[in-house]
Amino acid sequence: MRILLSNDDGVHSPGLIALYEGLEGIGDLEVVAPDRDHSGASNALTLSRPLTVEQHPNGYYSVDGTPTDCVHLAVNGLFEEPFDRVVSGINTHANLGDDIIYSGTVAAATEGRHLGLPAIAVSLVNDGQFHYDTAARVVRMILEAGRPLALGPRSILNVNVPDLPWDELKGFRVTRLGHRGRAEGAVPMTCPRGKQRYWIGAAGEDSDAGAGTDFQAVREGYVSITPVHVDMTRHEAMRRLSDWVGELGFGEGHTS
Repeated sequence: MRILLSNDDGVHSPGLIALYEGLEGIGDLEVVAPDRDHSGASNALTLSRPLTVEQHPNGYYSVDGTPTDCVHLAVNGLFEEPFDRVVSGINTHANLGDDIIYSGTVAAATEGRHLGLPAIAVSLVNDGQFHYDTAARVVRMILEAGRPLALGPRSILNVNVPDLPWDELKGFRVTRLGHRGRAEGAVPMTCPRGKQRYWIGAAGEDSDAGAGTDFQAVREGYVSITPVHVDMTRHEAMRRLSDWVGELGFGEGHTS
């Protein structure tokens, strides 16, 4: 098995290093990750300039671009030998519910899936203990499963691991995405040159975190595994929308 590892926290992130060490021996591992922290980059591709790739003494590759750039380059030109799957992480904080819209960790995994590879995004629900080894062991267990999992097109697994020692995990739960409430307000500051600047406010508290959600699972000590589909169409709204559009009066007899 040939596995591409990436992340959004940067090539020197302890979560990425722990993931590599935890998967050693499972197959042929290659690391291609951003040269710096790109948290919140979502699925951005760099199209305005060429990208620089650097190989480090430990064999890891860094790219001066986004997580999506890293996976795209790795799969589409950096290596001659193809990959079998992509694993993105271990992210230093949770990617629960609406977090996945902004997450560079999830974006790296979805880029792998766009390019035809099974993909997993894994995050540590960090409470300051930094049990990256637990999250790495979870990924290894998933990859070594006796029966392959077929999710269907444009689907990935979003995995969130409680920040606990391995023997304190309660198990695994298949979950749905919960939802966060409104984000906190922007935080104003003044730069050394006297100009007004702003920090983006913190993510909102969970508002849909009940039964079956990823929020509930990790809160109760379970690994949350959520199948995520990139198709963002709200299919159940199609009929209502069609009826509404039909009432706009823009029919076959329309002339410009």
